[in-house]
Amino acid sequence: MKFASLGLRPELVRAVSDAGYSIPTPVQQRAIPVALDGGDLIACAQTGTGKTAAFLLPTLHCLAAGRPSRHPRGLILTPTRELAAQVGGMAAAYGAHLRLRSAVIFGGVGMEPQTRCLRSGLDLLIATPGRLLDHLRRKQVHLGQIEVVIFDEADRMLDMGFLPDVRRVIGVLPAKRQNLFFSATMPDEIEDLIRRTTNDPTLVEVTRRASPVSAIEQVVYLVAMTRKKELLASLLKKPDLGQTLVFTRTKARANQLVRYLEHSERRVIAIHGNKSQSARTRALNGFRCGRIDTLIATDIAARGIDVDGISHVVNFDLPNVPEDYVHRIGRTARAGASGSAVSLVAPEERPQLAAIERLVGKVIPRGTIAGFSVVAEETGLRRTSSRSPRRTRSESVAGQASFDRADGRRPRPRRRRRRAA
Repeated sequence: MKFASLGLRPELVRAVSDAGYSIPTPVQQRAIPVALDGGDLIACAQTGTGKTAAFLLPTLHCLAAGRPSRHPRGLILTPTRELAAQVGGMAAAYGAHLRLRSAVIFGGVGMEPQTRCLRSGLDLLIATPGRLLDHLRRKQVHLGQIEVVIFDEADRMLDMGFLPDVRRVIGVLPAKRQNLFFSATMPDEIEDLIRRTTNDPTLVEVTRRASPVSAIEQVVYLVAMTRKKELLASLLKKPDLGQTLVFTRTKARANQLVRYLEHSERRVIAIHGNKSQSARTRALNGFRCGRIDTLIATDIAARGIDVDGISHVVNFDLPNVPEDYVHRIGRTARAGASGSAVSLVAPEERPQLAAIERLVGKVIPRGTIAGFSVVAEETGLRRTSSRSPRRTRSESVAGQASFDRADGRRPRPRRRRRRAA
């Protein structure tokens, strides 16, 4: 199947061809005809499956076929600034041969330039919920003519606490409209929102044939928390490392790593919520074009980042939510390319590792780096011989204890009390 067979306007097929695509992905094959038919849609699809084109192409098609207006007729809600900007860029590329106007609005930048853009008239509005509400309160945007609304990464909007804002936006939309929901997962709150919002929706579920579990080479390095920075620096010296995305749990840790690695051969930069929007945009653009080869990010800042060619994802800190591990490592091994996911695991992160391994359904292989002692797990160290020597109970306990201690020292054995006869 090719894009031309989906019923899209020739201008859109041409734009898709200009972007280097000819065969639609599974989610595009199934979602685009439903959206073109005007029905409500629920699509369960991960980032990297082509979901953005799956809602942009039919939306642009329908807007081009309708009557022009000074007010937006299409609305796309996204959870983050980065994702909004990315969707806006793709809308401009796919709509290059159409006479449609689009705008992107998000927080972190001034209101006035956005206000001027809104007043000049547009067909498609891409927005984060909070900033859209700001403009609505100031009566700087009118949503009474919206024909189609897209909720992109709906589960992420829930995770980030934006669902009340989303409900307020829905409250000012026309009752007669098309609703397209795109979400990697379907939590109860999102299902409830869908029930209240849609009318007889079509469900499209795309199985991840190239899921992170099966397509990405995963490895765990067991290391004391105090030596994680050293180990990361050592890993980044490997000659086979290309574009690398490093995840931390906190903004402070991301800044610490940038300072620690500033004299390395890698070009390193951090992206997180404390950075200005212009700084985040520069960092992302530098990473996309290859000027920056190592991007350090928190989970929230990285949401919506869709960069081709990432060879390695490094979990400097394990996420507390196991599903976030899958979202993280899904940034590599795109479009059939190979990719690696490396996790640096300290003793105190053992519960998170166990939860992740339960989720992915396998024990992630352990690796070693010369000069770094591998900390033993409860199950003991892996041995190179085909038949491992039998370990005594005291050795097993010592191995477990050494993993439980962050400093790697073996605790003193507990003395047994003699019971009186």
